[in-house]
Amino acid sequence: MLNVNHADVYTDFNGLAKLKTEAKKDSQEALKEVAKQFESIFLNMTLKSMRDAKLSDGIFDSDQSQFYMEMYDQQLAVHLSGNPGVGLADLIVRQLSTDKQTAAQEPQDLQAYRNKPVHIPEVKQLDKTTDIILKYSEQQPITSVEQFVKQLWPHAQQAANEIGVEPKVLLAQAALETGWGKAVIDKTDGQSSFNLFNIKADKSWKGPKTSVDTLEFEQGTAKKVRAGFRVYDSYQQSFQDYVQFLKSNPRYGEALKQTANPEAYVKGLQQAGYATDPKYAEKIMHIFNGEALAHYKPGQILASN
Repeated sequence: MLNVNHADVYTDFNGLAKLKTEAKKDSQEALKEVAKQFESIFLNMTLKSMRDAKLSDGIFDSDQSQFYMEMYDQQLAVHLSGNPGVGLADLIVRQLSTDKQTAAQEPQDLQAYRNKPVHIPEVKQLDKTTDIILKYSEQQPITSVEQFVKQLWPHAQQAANEIGVEPKVLLAQAALETGWGKAVIDKTDGQSSFNLFNIKADKSWKGPKTSVDTLEFEQGTAKKVRAGFRVYDSYQQSFQDYVQFLKSNPRYGEALKQTANPEAYVKGLQQAGYATDPKYAEKIMHIFNGEALAHYKPGQILASN
């Protein structure tokens, strides 16, 4: 068994020296490890190119944040090159193994070589690399206001475009509902529900759900109740369901007619019964007009972490 469990083997070309030593003991295992190492380095280079391609530095970027981002990208590359990986390592192993088998066969004349069918190996999951990266990044807990905004901004923009409201309005509402992402409802197994807008699992909801204690206001008095909430696979799915939830409920029709005016929109949500808190719209607008979102504009493009 190859002794190549350290991360530097997969993120540094110098790690090949370790593999060369082990290859003398088990060449097939060494081939697999080299393939995984190459896959990891390729993914790390891809991530670096993606980050370098942004038009300008973000307002929160610094040499220290860049250093930690590079460390994060290396760990992400190692994670993605594990089992099952993105398919590149398997392709390399199959290709090189095929070459070895071909070399051991009897020599062929030119006509036999021409008549031999071309073998095109199947690349599993290679076209899903971006989805894997996005899903993996969303598994990381949100720990700051800056991370909340930068990670969710692309999803907020997409959802906002569908209903004609500013992205900051949706981020402000999600920030109020989840404490800037730090208090997203968990499932029974402790994993995140990704429910940014605390949409309940009513009779129309056919997906997974989780039950938690929540505060409801009845005639101005807060009351603790047990309620079921929707569970999603990602934050993006939460934004998508938020839009669908509003569009499919006629009671939010008036609010959706006022999306050009952020204050009128959130007041419309409150009047339609989106939340029982009598100061719900006021709290959203306080966040919307606050310092945390003051630097962001509707058409702005952010590099999410």
